Amino acid sequence: MTAAPDSRPLADGAARPVALLWFALTVGASLPVFWAGFGALLSAWSTPEYSHGPLIPVISLYLFLREMRDSPAEPQPGAAGNTRLPGLLLLATGLAVGILGNLVRIPDIVTYGFILWVGGVMLTGFGWRRGRRHWAPVLHLVFMLPLPQFVYWKLTIWLQMLSSELGVWFVALAGVPVHLQGNVIDLGVYKLQVADACSGLRYLFPILSFSYLFAILYRGPMWHKAVLLLAAAPLTVLMNAVRIGVIGVLVNSYGIGHAEGFLHFFEGWVIFLACIAVLFAMAVALQRLTPRPLPLGQAVDVDSRGLGEQAMRLLRPLSAHRMVPAAVLSLVLAGAFIAAPRAEPVGVDRDPFLLFPRELGVWTGAAEPLDAVVAQVLGADDYMNMTFLAAGEAAPVNMFVAWYARQTEGSGIHSPEVCLPVGGWEVFSIARTEVDSSVEPYGRFRLNRAVIERGLSRQIVYYWFEQRGRRMTSDYAAKLSVVRDGLVRGRTDGALVRFVTPIGSGETEAEADARILRLMAEALPRLPRYVPE
Repeated sequence: MTAAPDSRPLADGAARPVALLWFALTVGASLPVFWAGFGALLSAWSTPEYSHGPLIPVISLYLFLREMRDSPAEPQPGAAGNTRLPGLLLLATGLAVGILGNLVRIPDIVTYGFILWVGGVMLTGFGWRRGRRHWAPVLHLVFMLPLPQFVYWKLTIWLQMLSSELGVWFVALAGVPVHLQGNVIDLGVYKLQVADACSGLRYLFPILSFSYLFAILYRGPMWHKAVLLLAAAPLTVLMNAVRIGVIGVLVNSYGIGHAEGFLHFFEGWVIFLACIAVLFAMAVALQRLTPRPLPLGQAVDVDSRGLGEQAMRLLRPLSAHRMVPAAVLSLVLAGAFIAAPRAEPVGVDRDPFLLFPRELGVWTGAAEPLDAVVAQVLGADDYMNMTFLAAGEAAPVNMFVAWYARQTEGSGIHSPEVCLPVGGWEVFSIARTEVDSSVEPYGRFRLNRAVIERGLSRQIVYYWFEQRGRRMTSDYAAKLSVVRDGLVRGRTDGALVRFVTPIGSGETEAEADARILRLMAEALPRLPRYVPE
């Protein structure tokens, strides 16, 4: 048997032309699958929270070239343990995830598949024995991805509240009288709202990426690296709280101008650089715990010698033996994706909330528009915010419904658990409760019942997620149902339904519950015209 044409010896830095062709086919065939994800990444990178994103692939390439320089020589394709099968399986998984993301029209899923695909290409090209050594640069690519929206908002609000509480603690340490109500810092004369931009996410993502890089470059025991990596998140939250505390003290002493404009922006950059400085200081301290401590210049290995040479021979390990199956697999899966008929999103016939009746039995409602900023964050295609009154009722009941035509591509429901703290309300208790609406098509179903407080005021909140004929209490389950129904039914529409009533002075929770249920009995029979089953 004669040798394959591309098996002859090559000069250092050269790559086999046939293997390069198959590699190009692998990449070219996969591009249509991930194209929507690339568009979503560019859009996310234009926001302050993810503006560090374009740097991540560059840093990953730097880490990859460093590892190539220090890794042993490439074993022969047929060497024991250097199988390409794990790479092919991971490549196929990445393409399958990307195709799923396209079918359900959720670009975030496409980008997650792209990271798997990159790992699969690397393992296939290098083989298992050598490729598994390069997991760190591939994993680093995760830092360029945006979080799912429902996770992003929950993390934002949680960090807002944590930063607010710690910030108020720092203000109190300075001897300034201060009170926290939700995410509003009350200084007496001035009130500061800890907005989304002050949550710390703008620093958390790049600092996490930096700490990951720092841990890799640090020369020391593995537990040192773990400490540096795990310290990034609490350090960022703490330093952001210090920033909020400093702003509070300055505003109390010199006026509200110190919470706005350039000074606010400048203080943010100071905190970001301070986090990096603290990480370096921690590296120095950790070195002092070792028997033979290294100077900081040697403890952090930033040697870049030979990287240009490694870049020139980046594709040298490729061989047709490895890349032909990868190219064929990519062509088959991508071809099936391109050739498959596209099911258009199923439209739903519904009435706009503008037509929702103002008279429901003995109840009379008045519509109230949301604040423009709140409506923009909500991102609903249609919403209703109506307060109903009735003779003989001790208090009004607010009915709020936000409807989304598509809960994909960054759009979707925000749980009230996210929004309540922003208004200064604190959740006293929350539980899933079964109610009997006594109306069709609802009947008995489970919903979330919360008791919220702000100062001496208390309210009861009922809410659930209307998901194409199903009532759900978990926003995570609602998101999973969007993926399933988008794939099976072609529908991703849905709504958040919420009823709120105050608990009056001398009134029991049971009486407030009964008031909400009385309005629900009148409102729910009409709701399917506006939120289709």
